[in-house]
Amino acid sequence: MKAIGGYFDLEVGEERAYYNDLLQLNTGRNCLEYLLRAGNFKKLYLPKYSCEVLLEPLKKLNIEWEYYSIDKNLNPILNFSPKNNEFVLYINYFGIKDAVIEQLSGELKNLIVDNSQAFFSDKIGDLGTFYSARKFFGVADGAYLRTNLRYDKELEKDFSWNRMTHLLKRLELGAENAYSDFQKNSAKLSMQAILQMSDLTKSLLGQIDYAKVKQIREENFHYLHQQLSSANQFDFSDLLVNGPMVYPFYVENENLRKQLIKNKIFVACYWPNVLETCSVHSLDYKLAKYILPLPVDQRYNKTDMDMICKVLLAELEKNNK
Repeated sequence: MKAIGGYFDLEVGEERAYYNDLLQLNTGRNCLEYLLRAGNFKKLYLPKYSCEVLLEPLKKLNIEWEYYSIDKNLNPILNFSPKNNEFVLYINYFGIKDAVIEQLSGELKNLIVDNSQAFFSDKIGDLGTFYSARKFFGVADGAYLRTNLRYDKELEKDFSWNRMTHLLKRLELGAENAYSDFQKNSAKLSMQAILQMSDLTKSLLGQIDYAKVKQIREENFHYLHQQLSSANQFDFSDLLVNGPMVYPFYVENENLRKQLIKNKIFVACYWPNVLETCSVHSLDYKLAKYILPLPVDQRYNKTDMDMICKVLLAELEKNNK
């Protein structure tokens, strides 16, 4: 029976999920595992420049994989023809490759789109498309899967309360004091079973003003692009911005990341496993080492973007002297 009275629970209102019609699961990698279990797949092609967690379901299910290359603008180089029981995964890098996915979806029937970095993208693959919530919002987990395939097993529900400490600590103690908790809680997501999204994550995601979030991300992205595009080595000619995750700034300069961190501007490295598996002379290695995923999310405004630009442009000017 439901308890009546006693201490109060977390204050949440009516849930308004962004993807009501999609499967609501616990993690992005488990969205991929769901597809693998639901379909009769023998092999996966995926980009070298990708996160190692994508290999978890492949190793678990003993499915073969092969890497393919991408070019300097993050576009896939598909110099192979997948068979009927093989499929291709492409990542919507940083949420800015909608145009590429639109083209690929017209060419490949066995396409899976990893939109874990593109929460607001409506570009999908024929076999499946998945999204990750924790890369865009203050939640510990949660993912959405779009597919017509069905895995014939009743899924239990996840629990998230024991993976929330980094979110609570950051609110009251700051990012640096919560970082070790973030690492520990991220590690807890490894090798999990496929589960339904937790009630806690659903409730938190239900309180978000998605239209406002999308608008802020796009405004911040365009502002950074206006200020930094002349120095950025990426070619944005096919750019479609739709609530992007970050602004990818690519300059082969090791000091830029150090200066950002020195000024408490924290940027991730996507993905450090690439630095270990690829040659130092390869494009994939350079992308992993030098891309600076600059924050453009809903926590920040034009003043914050100006601070980012000030630090980067000052360092670039110093190196040009």
